[in-house]
Amino acid sequence: MNIWDKFKAKYDAFDTSGRLITILFFTTLLGWILSRAYEPAYMQLVLPKGFLPALLQPWSWISYGFLHEDLWHFIGNAFGIYIAGRYVLNIFKSRQLLSLFFLGVLAGSISFIVATGLLPGFFRGGSMIGASAGVFALIFFACSYFPESEYRLIFVNIKLKYFAYFFLASNLAMVALQLNTGGSLAHLAGAGVGYYTAIRMKDGIDILEGFAKIGDYFTNLFKSTFNTTKSERKAKMKTVYKGNNKASKSAAAKSTDQGKVDSILDKISSSGYESLSKAEKDYLFKAGKD
Repeated sequence: MNIWDKFKAKYDAFDTSGRLITILFFTTLLGWILSRAYEPAYMQLVLPKGFLPALLQPWSWISYGFLHEDLWHFIGNAFGIYIAGRYVLNIFKSRQLLSLFFLGVLAGSISFIVATGLLPGFFRGGSMIGASAGVFALIFFACSYFPESEYRLIFVNIKLKYFAYFFLASNLAMVALQLNTGGSLAHLAGAGVGYYTAIRMKDGIDILEGFAKIGDYFTNLFKSTFNTTKSERKAKMKTVYKGNNKASKSAAAKSTDQGKVDSILDKISSSGYESLSKAEKDYLFKAGKD
């Protein structure tokens, strides 16, 4: 097995969070190379401040989220995606995670454009890069949907809601002190998206459905971007010729499974995630992978 085949195997084994991190790594690496090889082209991908420059580069409202200033900037965001993604994918589908991420990135760009357009004197930098707004959307969604769940930080278990309080306070302080003001406002915009989405989800309203097509497109991209094997094609051909009886049984089984998932989600809405038994948590985790 050559290096490319090994990479394909590793990529296919990742969940959606891992694939998103992988793609961010390569786009960031390409961004670093481009910034040194031909900076004018690189500047077309970063988000400029002010209304007119940003309107002339509409693609940069998203592309900025796939670039990072340095290795630590990337590592911090990758870690946030990895941790928050574990909670999100435990119950929700890949399309929802990706829709939430992109919505956070878009909210971050809009907040940056509006703030720098209205109050240009408060912002020292001329542009913005980084996936932090999308990452904050994922983090605050997890912290708001599972506030009582705990994450072990070194030797101490800390409830997720306290991480949200810390990130909120630190970014508000940075805005007040005019330290990375544009970036902090973008973080807060992403956090707001994550919080609002979680609250609506608890009420049984999926506000991400309108962005599902975006999520579906990138979910397909993040699945296997490589050719299917002969055995996989044969398996697909066999599926086409299944009898109606088996198809009906499969549909009935899926309906039953969905009913059980809905029942567990209702329990989470009323009593919180920690009220679930281990069997229920395992069932949700398995359902989220299907």
